[in-house]
Amino acid sequence: MSKIFPTRFALLKAFLGLFLILSFVVRLSFLIWNFSEVDKGVFVLVNTFLIGFLFDLATISYLLIPYLIYLVIVPKRLYGTLVDRIVTYLGFTLGVLILFFSFFGELTFWDEFQRRYNFIAVDYLIYTYEVVKNINESYPLPVLISGIVVLVLTSFFIVHKRGYFCKTFSSNTPFKPKLIVAMPWLVLVALSAFFVSNTQAEFSKNRFNNELAKAGIYSFFSAFRNNELVYTEFYKTLPTEEAFQILKSSLSNSKTTFVNPNKAAIYRTVVNADSVLKPFKPNVIFICIESLSGDFLKEFGNENNITPTLDSLANQSIFFTNLYATGTRTVRGMEAITLSIPPTPGRSIVKRKNNQGLFTIGEVFKQQGYERNFFYGGDGYFDNMNTFFGGNGFNIIDRGRGFLLDKSIATTRTNIEDNEVTFENAWGVCDTDIYNKVIKEADKAYNTGVPFFDFVMTTSNHKPYTYPEGSIDIPSGTGRDGAVKYTDFAIKEFIKEAQQKPWFKNTVVVIMSDHCASSAGRWDLDVKNYHIPALIFNLLDQKAEKVSTLASQIDVFPTLFAALHWDYTSNLFGEDILSMKPDQERAFIGNYRKLGYLKGTDLLILDEQAHADYYSWDPLDNSLKAKSSIAQFQKESIAFYQVANDLYSNGGLKLKLE
Repeated sequence: MSKIFPTRFALLKAFLGLFLILSFVVRLSFLIWNFSEVDKGVFVLVNTFLIGFLFDLATISYLLIPYLIYLVIVPKRLYGTLVDRIVTYLGFTLGVLILFFSFFGELTFWDEFQRRYNFIAVDYLIYTYEVVKNINESYPLPVLISGIVVLVLTSFFIVHKRGYFCKTFSSNTPFKPKLIVAMPWLVLVALSAFFVSNTQAEFSKNRFNNELAKAGIYSFFSAFRNNELVYTEFYKTLPTEEAFQILKSSLSNSKTTFVNPNKAAIYRTVVNADSVLKPFKPNVIFICIESLSGDFLKEFGNENNITPTLDSLANQSIFFTNLYATGTRTVRGMEAITLSIPPTPGRSIVKRKNNQGLFTIGEVFKQQGYERNFFYGGDGYFDNMNTFFGGNGFNIIDRGRGFLLDKSIATTRTNIEDNEVTFENAWGVCDTDIYNKVIKEADKAYNTGVPFFDFVMTTSNHKPYTYPEGSIDIPSGTGRDGAVKYTDFAIKEFIKEAQQKPWFKNTVVVIMSDHCASSAGRWDLDVKNYHIPALIFNLLDQKAEKVSTLASQIDVFPTLFAALHWDYTSNLFGEDILSMKPDQERAFIGNYRKLGYLKGTDLLILDEQAHADYYSWDPLDNSLKAKSSIAQFQKESIAFYQVANDLYSNGGLKLKLE
């Protein structure tokens, strides 16, 4: 070993050993954590840990390079000098601190997402206030920090006791041996940079085995580098003209006329009114509920009685029983709902550039003479929400901490003041407080006589699962069931208060989740983990019904517009669920890399390696079984995603195309 690591490199040997041990312990911990989900065949497990070891080597090669270069270029006469000692002590301590912090962070990240670091972790670097506060409220942060400090000091003591520092400072290793030893690591870095990608760890059909094979730090920097994916460079495509032709054929019906039939665009007029079906314009309050999975409701089999209000509303509304979220994060849900568009790979359009002046559902409300408002209990700076909603015509009502809207955005911003807040955590005010603000603003709007559309984003159903004590019979901060039950309680209180207002009889309430509580599972896309509840309540002269049509988040507002008998121009992909024919039913599900197209129990998954994998989904056990692809089904799947990406990339989602 001393020949591989000459005495001047003794500290590198210690750091390498520490990293490999810690990485193995974390990988083993995740294996035990999700043992029931992992493929446990001997060959598969050996392959999992072998691939993991190779990614660990690639990761440590990156981490070692700065100090390795320092060791090579520093001449012998400076060994052990004050400068050398300062650089070495600080470098080692900082490196060990990063290791322990990263590995502890991976445990909390896995607890939340059952994944290695990904683009979510990258986003969290930007919004440190909310994230650090959330971690502090969710975990015993002082204990964790103290533990990390103790482990760093213990590592330093052991390394010092074993003489690694002394060997480094007293070494007589000349330049040439140092360079020879450094070359393999430099070559490894070059090979990793140019020929290795994180997707190469995905050797199995079991997502958990793939995640175990990855290295957390490597995954983090891979996500940092690849948080936006150009569809045409990475995914299966069709000729542009063919893709648009397929999509337009799907969107064509007796109510629709394309403005430019021969153009690569979907801008069209939609006619829902006639001599009998007259349009009407109620106020619309849309409640977008944080992380509300379908299986939280008794309606879908939950026996914990944590959603009595929503279960009751399901019997008084148009309730969609077979509806799916397009993604795994709030911004992806917002994208699907407001733009009525299938997910595009990489980050949500809500967080991308050129996301203002787009054709959203807000534009349809504007065509009908509505005031549009976005309510958020936290600071809408988070996840770029204020810029997106403000840049697309919504007034902002949030719990701002001083961040200003872009001056080019000609919308107003109203703050939720301290005296309007009874409870607040890292993510914002409790749901009861945000609903009280909605009612207060609705009272003001009612006096103006202008109909309003409110997009309300809730926050309480999120770690740390805290809410006002005494609201429900589950203590605050004890887990997800309590947060769901409080979320449901707050809706009950809101409906009860709103029903006393003169404006409520002419107000429709739409409730839908942004995404499920967890989307991670055995498969690349676990279909069941995208199933969400949605309902339209208090719609004039509309009988309650439960709609089992397979549909997507993008379809809910086009369905509402049809129910209101509105004629409007549209750049939306969504369709009226109540008018869908059986062969039109479909849903879109995805994460930032995998894009799924579901029809019946057939699922096609597109990925960034230009694969198109075809499965049969079994709803009973949520399993996927590979099957032979059907050419037309594959083309249809590609067309939706390719056109969505094309329209965003080329300005086709803008307000109006001539």
